[in-house]
Amino acid sequence: MLMDIFVSIVYIIANVFGSIKLKRPERANVYRNYNERIGSMRLFIAINFNTGTRNKLIALCDELRSHSERGRFSLPENLHLTLAFLGESDDKQTAAAKAAMDTAVFDPFEILIDRIGRFKRNHRGGDIWWAGVRENKNLLDLQQNLTSGLRSRGFNLEKRKYNPHITLAREVKTDATPRSIEPFGEPISMIDLMKSERINEKLTYTSIYQHGTAKQSFFFA
Repeated sequence: MLMDIFVSIVYIIANVFGSIKLKRPERANVYRNYNERIGSMRLFIAINFNTGTRNKLIALCDELRSHSERGRFSLPENLHLTLAFLGESDDKQTAAAKAAMDTAVFDPFEILIDRIGRFKRNHRGGDIWWAGVRENKNLLDLQQNLTSGLRSRGFNLEKRKYNPHITLAREVKTDATPRSIEPFGEPISMIDLMKSERINEKLTYTSIYQHGTAKQSFFFA
């Protein structure tokens, strides 16, 4: 009798939690559809890389993965260098972000990626591992000019010191250690306004606007 009751309770709990799991994608779709309806997008401004640089970053991810118990590794197509995170933005804020980009005048410059590091997390979830960019005055000037223009247009950006890095993985448990690597990089002449969304539960970044050193900007419908 008691065993029958116990089995029944377990069955009910399993079905309740099972139904919740089945509904999660539907709930995510509701939120995504609501954001689309009100014209809201999750945005950030970034530098995207050419195929050569991206392949070397992918190799760093693969090497780290081979030394790790676990981790949430960045998708190859999502590897980028963030300049400013804007968060949820409506149509008016999106236009303001584009205007701030257009006023960030800069000449072409080169970046070099020269080390692997981590942000320690004091919990069991694991650390954030990244590829670090060598100190670069042109990059810092661009980032500061860009964030100044964004703040003047009402964006509330984080105030901590800018630490240029490319996130390789999150929640990593590994026996690897931070280290210097053979530098690699590329010339930079373009910045992108990126939209972040989940499509079929896959985190997807899409460029919706570009601003470059040739004083030409591009819009993607």
